[in-house]
Amino acid sequence: KAGGAYLPLDPGYPRDRLAMTIADADIRLLLVTSASVPSASVLSTLPDIVNLTTDWERISRRRTEHTTSQSHPDDIAYVIYTSGSTGQPKGVPIRHRSLNNLLRSAAQRLALTASDSLLAVTTMAFDIAALELFLPLILGGRVVLATSPGDGRELQHLLTNHQITVMQATPSTWRLLIDGGWQGQDHLIMLSLQRHLSGLCGGEALDNQLARQLLPLGTALWNMYGPTETTIWSGALRLSEARLAEGITPIGHPLANTQFYVLDGHQQPVPIGVPGELYIGGVGLSPGYFHRDDLTQAAFIPNPYHAKAHASSWLYKTGDRVRYLEDGTLEFLGRLDSQIKLRGLR
Repeated sequence: KAGGAYLPLDPGYPRDRLAMTIADADIRLLLVTSASVPSASVLSTLPDIVNLTTDWERISRRRTEHTTSQSHPDDIAYVIYTSGSTGQPKGVPIRHRSLNNLLRSAAQRLALTASDSLLAVTTMAFDIAALELFLPLILGGRVVLATSPGDGRELQHLLTNHQITVMQATPSTWRLLIDGGWQGQDHLIMLSLQRHLSGLCGGEALDNQLARQLLPLGTALWNMYGPTETTIWSGALRLSEARLAEGITPIGHPLANTQFYVLDGHQQPVPIGVPGELYIGGVGLSPGYFHRDDLTQAAFIPNPYHAKAHASSWLYKTGDRVRYLEDGTLEFLGRLDSQIKLRGLR
C-alpha cells in the first residue's frame, strides 16, 4: 500500500547469508521481534530497525490516518533471494501484477472460495509462502499458521481441529505427514463442508510413489510447478489414479496469462514426446535479477515467437528438461545442470 516492497528473511539462515542479502538488497527498514533479532554484525549497515516486540511506543507516534494506496501494478511487491546453480544468492524481484495474476489464476484453477481454510506451513523466506498468506485473504477465506511445520503430529492436529481444506507443502513435508501415520482428513467433516482437502505439492519434484500414497487419503492432489523467477507457480495439474498408474507425474498446464515453450538447443520447438528445455513467458516473469545484469541477460531472453512489446515478448530459460505428452501436459525429466532442490530450496 505504501509503494514499497518486502524482502522476507529467515532468522534461522546463516549470519553471513543474512548480512549479504541485507547489503545487496539496499534495505531501508528492518522489522524484527525480540526472538528474531539478528546479530550486531548483520544489523550494522541498517539505517532503521523496528522491534515489533518492544518498540510500540515509538510506533504509536507514527502517522495513523488512513492513506490511499501508492502502489502501481508494475511496482515491485517483493524480492526473494535464491541460490540457483551458482550457489551465490541472487535477488528476484516480483511485480504486483505478477503476484495478482498468480493469486487470481490459482484461485480459479483450484476452485477456492471464501469458505476455504488454508494451513500455512512454509517459511516466509520461501516464495510459495506468499500464496499461503495472500490467497485465502483475497477470497475472504481463513489462514491458519503452523508454528512448528516440521512436527508431523502438530500438522495432523491443525489439519483436523481447524477443518483445513487447503494445504500447500513440499513433498518432504507431505512425506512427514505420511510417515507420522496421517490417514487423511476426517471423511464426515469434509462431507459436512462439502469439500475435499486440496493438497498442493511443489517446490521439488513429486515422485510417483508419494503421489500414489496421498491420493487414496481423500485428497484432491495438485502437482504445482514453477521457478521463483516466474512468480511462485506457472503450471498446475490435478493428479488422477489413472495417470499415476502410468508411472509418471506430469506438471500439467500453464496457469492464466502464462506460456510454456519446449525448445531445443537452437531455441526451436520440439515435437510431442521429444525432450527439450522449458522456457516460460507471460505476466509472471520477473524483470530480472537484482543488481545482476549479467545473469538477467543469460536467463531472460527475447521471445522469438512473440512480436509485441509487453511481458510476453520475453522468456525465462528454466534449465528444466521436459517433454510434452500426447494430452498436452508436460512431464518433468530433470535438470540440464547440476542444480538440486532440498525441501523446496535450490
